[in-house]
Amino acid sequence: MNFINKYELVKAARGKIPVDVFFKNARLVNVFSGKIEKTGVAVHKGVVVGFGNYKAKKTVDIKNRYIVPGLVEGHIHTESSMLEMGEFVKAVLPYGTTTVICDPHEIANVLGLEGITYMLQSAKYQPVDIYFTLPSTVPATDMETSGARLSAVDLMPYFSQKWVVGLGEVMNVPGVLENDREIFDKLKIAFGKAIEGHAPGLMGKDLYAYITSGVHSDHESFGKEEALEKLSAGMTIMIREGSVAKNLKTLAVLVNDKNQSRFCLVSDDRNPIDLVEKGHLDYTIRKAISLGVDPVSAIRMATINPARHFSLRNAGAVAPGYFADFIIVDNLSKFRVLNVYKRGEEVARNGKALKSRKPKPVPLRSSINVKWIMPAHFKLPAASKKVNVIELVPDELITKKRVMPVKTENGFAVSDTKNDILKIVVVERHKRTGNISQGFVKGFGLKKGALASSVGHDSHNIICVGCDDESIYQAVLAIIKSGGGLGCFQSDRQEILPLPIAGLMSDRDLSFVYKQLKHLHKASAAMGCKLDDPFMVLSFLALPVIPDLKITDKGLVDVTQNKFVKLFV
Repeated sequence: MNFINKYELVKAARGKIPVDVFFKNARLVNVFSGKIEKTGVAVHKGVVVGFGNYKAKKTVDIKNRYIVPGLVEGHIHTESSMLEMGEFVKAVLPYGTTTVICDPHEIANVLGLEGITYMLQSAKYQPVDIYFTLPSTVPATDMETSGARLSAVDLMPYFSQKWVVGLGEVMNVPGVLENDREIFDKLKIAFGKAIEGHAPGLMGKDLYAYITSGVHSDHESFGKEEALEKLSAGMTIMIREGSVAKNLKTLAVLVNDKNQSRFCLVSDDRNPIDLVEKGHLDYTIRKAISLGVDPVSAIRMATINPARHFSLRNAGAVAPGYFADFIIVDNLSKFRVLNVYKRGEEVARNGKALKSRKPKPVPLRSSINVKWIMPAHFKLPAASKKVNVIELVPDELITKKRVMPVKTENGFAVSDTKNDILKIVVVERHKRTGNISQGFVKGFGLKKGALASSVGHDSHNIICVGCDDESIYQAVLAIIKSGGGLGCFQSDRQEILPLPIAGLMSDRDLSFVYKQLKHLHKASAAMGCKLDDPFMVLSFLALPVIPDLKITDKGLVDVTQNKFVKLFV
């Protein structure tokens, strides 16, 4: 907001001059008073200037519907939508999202500063305000090979940009607790801004030490006891309801009138199918209300609470001096977004964006750099009769560590489709190290073929799960040849969604990505997979900061003990 306009805004607020737009016959959801107020809303120069009755150049009759503040996404990795920024905006804007705080650590782990610059440039001039937290942990740990390593010195110049509002999720909890100099340098340069947390299962004195370092929030609470302890210790609890990790059902019961200001609703990761078929934060608000959360509290958790957390002084409310970013809904419980206004201008109506902007092309280098692979690289000599197995936990990012018998053929350990114990491999794709690690996972249900992806959080090496070694080899090879993507592979056919932007995002529109991903899900189901979103689940099996057992290009990681473990027991 240009300060010179304040003189005119004051005149408009006092009724001395006609306002630009007056919205009459509205039921305003006031996130400050917690009340529903019958009133009119006056907007001038894109700013709310008052309530009641005003003379205006233009009048819009709300017809007794609800005016709700524009929704504020407090934590998301937009790369998980597999859409470039303009298409992501086109996807979420009709659902009432007018402000987004994203952490670009996915692309940063692949392309470093080049990736961050790409995201900042892509976010410019969009009809949604897009803010950033800078990735704090690139790589997330030294137990994997990433495409970049970012120091505090690398990040420091970006903190001067107004669109940078904090330091992204601090995943390196052991580094914080052991006073690692590199992570503390990043905490130091972020002082005065929001510092986001990532501490699954952390409690007691270690939690207190983590918070004392300067971390303000956490979106990784899986249980009520854990979330309550973090809340009592002063953290903002970001309740995540994403495409894989769904914590709302467990944590919604904790929200009440006394503590609702300390909760935010966030997505973390949301795939294009969920964006098209379910929505964005509007869906999360509906679900929170269905679980017993008071409607106004649910709205606060997706508007004023995240705005205050990130010190966005003009977002998150419909009140004098705030940007005129708001939505119209006809029923708070059903929470169906009819119209979306940005700076007082209608930008979406009945599920369709009226304004969108395709970012100017930003050149990016290829992100697939794999050492030559051969079928022999995917043979695994059996060293014993039992192995450590990664067992999936439904609707969670956490996994279980199990010791189970391994199937062998001609002295090699192979997938056991009868018992749903499948081989999983990770192939390093950034520096031609030749790293290929192998393990076993239970829970996919595949009966034939293989699934492969260049999306493998957080370092995004190629990850593949399959029923036989030949399918796994062919799947990995096809991802390499396509320059990144997701794919289903069988001996007689293959289906691929190309992701040429860092191996994470498509350069096609939302409709194409949605349809192709649906097609892949249908193909994976025909191969026996029993997961709703197998590719998102697969991608998180390479994340060595969420318990219990994960796999990187360097081997199996026992996350709880923060060390590598042998595959064969």
